[in-house]
Amino acid sequence: MTTKQKLPFQFWIIWIIELWERFGYYAVQGIIPYYFVKHLGYSESVSIVTFGSFSAFVYGFNYIGGWLGDHVIGAKRMIMIGAFILFCAYALLTISHADTVFYALGAIVVGNSLFKANPSSLISKMFEKGKEQHLLDSAVTLYYMAINVGSMISMIITPIVAQEISYNAAFSVAAIGLSIGLLGYLGMYSKLGAIGTPADNKPLNAVKLLAIIVVSLISVFVVAKLLTHPSLVSAIVWTIAVIGFIYFIYLSFKYKKQQRDRMLVALFLIACGILFFVLYNQQPTTLTFLAESGVDRVFFGYELPAPIYQVLNPVVIIVMSFVFTKFFYPYWKLSHSQKFAIGFWLSGIAFGLMYLMNFLNDGQGHVSNWFLFLNYLFQSTSELLISGLGIAMVAELCPRAMSGFVTGLWFVSAMVAGPVSAWVGNFTTSESIISNQERLYLYANTFGLIGLGTLIVGILLWVFSGSLNKIIGHGAYVE
Repeated sequence: MTTKQKLPFQFWIIWIIELWERFGYYAVQGIIPYYFVKHLGYSESVSIVTFGSFSAFVYGFNYIGGWLGDHVIGAKRMIMIGAFILFCAYALLTISHADTVFYALGAIVVGNSLFKANPSSLISKMFEKGKEQHLLDSAVTLYYMAINVGSMISMIITPIVAQEISYNAAFSVAAIGLSIGLLGYLGMYSKLGAIGTPADNKPLNAVKLLAIIVVSLISVFVVAKLLTHPSLVSAIVWTIAVIGFIYFIYLSFKYKKQQRDRMLVALFLIACGILFFVLYNQQPTTLTFLAESGVDRVFFGYELPAPIYQVLNPVVIIVMSFVFTKFFYPYWKLSHSQKFAIGFWLSGIAFGLMYLMNFLNDGQGHVSNWFLFLNYLFQSTSELLISGLGIAMVAELCPRAMSGFVTGLWFVSAMVAGPVSAWVGNFTTSESIISNQERLYLYANTFGLIGLGTLIVGILLWVFSGSLNKIIGHGAYVE
């Protein structure tokens, strides 16, 4: 029996809404840093910092949406509310300009915060802990493939629409895609049945719903103002991360030692995820700006938009999802920490190879497309082992009763990566650079150091994986 035949029908409902939601989000993410430089006149340095703040907030509040889904209004309903707010945000982007764009970004942050943790929380409830781990890994991988099917399509369309028509027209692509997904989810809502959080099984409380809507609207305006102050965003990010991690540790001490130890291993791996997301955030920023200035983008007489190279990320993930699901997950006997370690090795190779740009260039600051192809190949494969299976990791190691919260906490690692990735990315910018060749050397040396550091982290994680495996192996599964 194939994996698809084993997966419940409800999984595919979640799969489809996730595909269209990610279609809309990556339509925006793929061009927004470029939009700030090419359309709004920001410097690359300021654009990188602005995107870092936006990225941090996009992921930083997901555990709030997860908690609301677990305890207040239900995960299935939170998906609906979050998707609608995102649709409104994308619609606002279609008419945005310098004075209004941050309100649209604020709405994206709020909508994503309410939406993001809940689909994966529902998926984690479809499989029995300890007995269906390979099936959960496969389901999460296919779920992750939905993200990348959506992002692949949108990242092909939106850069071309932005270049040939306008950025506002490109943002309309995001709004149209999400409207399709939302209407489909509403039509299939009744088919989700009993799968859900305890709050899903209670009647809808109109007062709670109204409170969520009002607080969401206020939050849009607050976030919009904060995004214009990156240093304040950074302080908020670290404060939220510390509070979230401390609260997680507090919750872990409510369980017996065996389960508590498993939860602390999960927390350690969540912290390791920060490094991956720092590297991932280089795709729409430094790697795209490298494509703009250091890569010959003419293809059959047509100059490709620099952001379009990001489509390599979902293409690789879609292909490797099938490979991993069919040939690896049913047979691998690797722990979560070992999978993470291999992922870091691949990411280290991805950026380490970029150091060779110092030697393999045309002397005018331009290199072959193959450097970007290889970077996306290795980094995107590592994404399956770290970001993709991170959701499965927290579902496996943490109690099911707090699945929405811990899924959201996983995304806190992406939040912390926002300001860190901006700091790292700005090593590729310098006001003293006077030629493309000098700038290429700066990219090569920065990426080379990133690659070396990431390889070292992967090696250390593998070395200590034996101790972590003992802790995980002795744990008991807790509902």
